[in-house]
Amino acid sequence: MIDLHTHSIYSDGELIPAELTRRAAVAGYRALAITDHGDFSNLDLIIPRLVRVAGDLGKAWGFTVLAGIELTHVPPPMMLTAVQEARRLGAQIVVCHGETIVEPVAPGTNRAALEADVDILAHPGLITAEEATLAARRGICLEITTRKGHSLTNGHVARLALEQGAPLVINTDSHAPGDLTPLAMARKIALGAGLSEEQFEQTRRNSDQLVRKALGVMAVRNGE
Repeated sequence: MIDLHTHSIYSDGELIPAELTRRAAVAGYRALAITDHGDFSNLDLIIPRLVRVAGDLGKAWGFTVLAGIELTHVPPPMMLTAVQEARRLGAQIVVCHGETIVEPVAPGTNRAALEADVDILAHPGLITAEEATLAARRGICLEITTRKGHSLTNGHVARLALEQGAPLVINTDSHAPGDLTPLAMARKIALGAGLSEEQFEQTRRNSDQLVRKALGVMAVRNGE
């Protein structure tokens, strides 16, 4: 399982990064990104701390740990600046908290995130065909989520992504120990959203590609 959307105590998660990543390692994860909720009030608090520990935790537990952020309820006109600041601070994976139907996310958030070139648009709710086309054109992954509530629109997201050629990934949006999801359950959720076996495997390849890209960017920053 590659999971590129999780939360620690740096936002509203229950676990410190060490325990979150240890539990993921024991659950058989190959890679995990810690993507705590952020806006302009806390980006500089969260991202540098995760950058400082992610690599060491990955080495300790024997799998890949990435430092990320989930830009959450950022006003759409401010999204591009937020994405740029997150990357400047070292975020390896930039997720945007999309227009889920179970929260009052500002209209226009999905489009602003896509135009700002985030890596993943999380739980994008009733995303439009035009937005899915934009995701396809920019190579931005749309999320199928295992999280209750946000997952109510998985089928809609999957259908439009497949119709418009947008890449999909499957993430857990974990906030608590019980949220970490085995690969077998992630597969069932993907199939339940309307994906075929091959399309599910493609989501896994998409996640792997994001991990490789993130590690490549980090290697360049470190001069390797």
